[in-house]
Amino acid sequence: MPGSARSTVHAAAGRGGVACLLVSTAPARVYIARLVGLPVFDPVGDQVGKVRDVVAAIRSEANQPRILGLVVEVFGRRRIFVPMTRVTAIDSGQVYTTGLLNMRRFEQRSTETLVIGELLDREVRIPSTDVGGTVYDIAMEQARNRDWVLCRVAVQEPGKGLRRRGQTHVVEWRDVTGLTGRDGEGTQGATHLVAALNEMRPADAASMIHGLPAERRTAVAAALDDERLADVLEELPEEDQVEILEKLDSERAADVLEEMSPDDAADLIAELPPETAAALLELMEPEEAEDVRRLMSYVEDTAGAMMTSEPVILGPDATVADALAHVRNPELTPALAALVYVCRPPLETPTGRFLGVAHIQRLLREPPSSLVAGALDDSLESLRPEASIDEVAAHLATYNLVAAPVLDESGRLIGAVTVDDLLDHMLPENWRDRSTRGEAR
Repeated sequence: MPGSARSTVHAAAGRGGVACLLVSTAPARVYIARLVGLPVFDPVGDQVGKVRDVVAAIRSEANQPRILGLVVEVFGRRRIFVPMTRVTAIDSGQVYTTGLLNMRRFEQRSTETLVIGELLDREVRIPSTDVGGTVYDIAMEQARNRDWVLCRVAVQEPGKGLRRRGQTHVVEWRDVTGLTGRDGEGTQGATHLVAALNEMRPADAASMIHGLPAERRTAVAAALDDERLADVLEELPEEDQVEILEKLDSERAADVLEEMSPDDAADLIAELPPETAAALLELMEPEEAEDVRRLMSYVEDTAGAMMTSEPVILGPDATVADALAHVRNPELTPALAALVYVCRPPLETPTGRFLGVAHIQRLLREPPSSLVAGALDDSLESLRPEASIDEVAAHLATYNLVAAPVLDESGRLIGAVTVDDLLDHMLPENWRDRSTRGEAR
């Protein structure tokens, strides 16, 4: 707890870049890949944000670079700079700071290097053993003058033959070349950063990618699999979405769009040049492309434009157990999992005649073997696709809903508007990147 006595923290790197935090009385040494995502607490124990990167001043490969501070993401996705002089302790699983933090936006200076963003996955050599490999972690420690410095580099050789992972080495900073990118060395891959991103929530991974240099962002996006990249794209600002998609080859871009929810894919395609949008729609699977085209046909900021065309839809003969099995899908947002939409076949939008919705709270109180049709709320008002954003907001607020059905003139379900869809359209265009506001440090 803040203010209590603590042992310092030592981190030892293991195979594959996994670091183990050990409590010891030796000078603190921490492997930086383990810091990413750790919560940052103020002196009274309140969390103020999460660590996203470490800033170093690298002048040469002969001298240990000094750590200037941490890049911390505070609530609202604003990235700020926390000087190492403000860091009082790094315990296993948390970072403590003291004093007031400067909440102005972090802006990297030309003399600064982001350790995670610019050094992880860099190709280097160890001249003493003539070994080459990639950086999978870097350690920092406190020097005698109490400054934090980069001290050790964890390097992994390429795999050979049937070995999927090559041998690993942990060497002193001065024993590695290529960290400053001179003499043709220092190219950078994305393997280890991608592995770290795959362990994060999509919103956190998107925030990390957004903060990377442009070339690094492109390389990381290319290395993510289609499904993961789709999840991350949905959380990125529109400018980043377009930049990343335009740098993918057309076939890959179409595959990623298919993995996105149709409403998010429609929003992204609408930001592309018309000829690019048309080409990608042609490359997508016909059914996926048709859903996107239909959503793009509605007027902007209406229920039709913001709805998702893939809510949980069941037939009237489905049981409560069937419904609960569907809403357990971890890929569903909480808002989409809150309601089950019961319709006559066909059960894909546009469906047969809409019969009503079943609230998850009601289903939890029903016998699993009973029919969903017996627990319907058939009195709930529906929305028309032309309903304005204000009408959608008023509807959800009036009936205390997190989602609502959208029907066409024939009474068929064509989609559902969720509260997160509504917020996406009501908030300012750059709400995902609020860190662009304010002054730099």
